[in-house]
Amino acid sequence: THEELCRFIARESESVVVSVGYRLAPEHTYPAAYEDCLSATQHFLQHLQHYAVDPARVTVCGDSAGGNLAAAVSQTLAERSDLPRLRAQILIYPGLQALDFNLPSYQQNRGVPLLFRERAAFYMLQYLNGNATKLEEVLEGSHIPVDIKLKYRKWVNPD
Repeated sequence: THEELCRFIARESESVVVSVGYRLAPEHTYPAAYEDCLSATQHFLQHLQHYAVDPARVTVCGDSAGGNLAAAVSQTLAERSDLPRLRAQILIYPGLQALDFNLPSYQQNRGVPLLFRERAAFYMLQYLNGNATKLEEVLEGSHIPVDIKLKYRKWVNPD
């Protein structure tokens, strides 16, 4: 679905673009997609010379679920000293949190096509376990224990 865009980015930026065809939910739940992206990125970083890529210029990018995966891969690789450091991450409308679907951004954009609030929660559940039977609980916010909400309220809150 992204081949034409990747070719455009590669051509316009005169760069090498690697697009990972990761396994998709609901057939392949977490952590399949993450493992595919991490494995592909590690392999690429270990073989940069083969692709004539400057190790100081590697960036990961993703949109939607791919933005989530790019962020997760970036966080994992930040702890690695045996691989070149990523220069940057580009996250395009990434799905980064699933603690609270009632935050202002979800409320303000709840009816914006293509990814309605309910659909975002549905896809998150598909990604995590392939089962959306708890959709209403997720939308209400009752899927997260109070102690976890309190622990992360500094980062996930309306303010």
